[in-house]
Amino acid sequence: MKIKHCSACGQVFQPRPQVPLQCYCENKDCQRERRRRWQLLKRQSDPDYQDNQARAQQAWNQRNPGYWREYRITHPEYAERNRALQRGRNASTPSDPIAKMDASTPEMPLPSGIYRLSMVTTGAIAKMDVWTVEITAHACQCVPDVKIAKRGRVR
Repeated sequence: MKIKHCSACGQVFQPRPQVPLQCYCENKDCQRERRRRWQLLKRQSDPDYQDNQARAQQAWNQRNPGYWREYRITHPEYAERNRALQRGRNASTPSDPIAKMDASTPEMPLPSGIYRLSMVTTGAIAKMDVWTVEITAHACQCVPDVKIAKRGRVR
């Protein structure tokens, strides 16, 4: 039987005869890495799988409200590590503002009109379900008196 190197840990292993294309050894961490890579590829390439995963995550969050808040409270080292990593990501990006989920209402509401939305091409950071947009107001002229046709005549 052919000997292979594990794609996760690099150790030499002998594939099972039933799985000749096996690329990962039987180590639990390597199998976990195999599954993680498969799921990542599947989410990127299969919209149905991506939708199903999103719905499952949303359902879990609804069944477990406050889980992550409580987890951060009981695991301060986890929360501090995440804050430090975020500060590093923020420092490595341009000084563009970071979009947040609970953005405040502007003091003056936007005037009525036609707006143009354009994609931002810089590496700005945005949290989930947030659209960063450029809004340009365009003035439009009012339509002059409209002639109404009635019984074959135009007034």
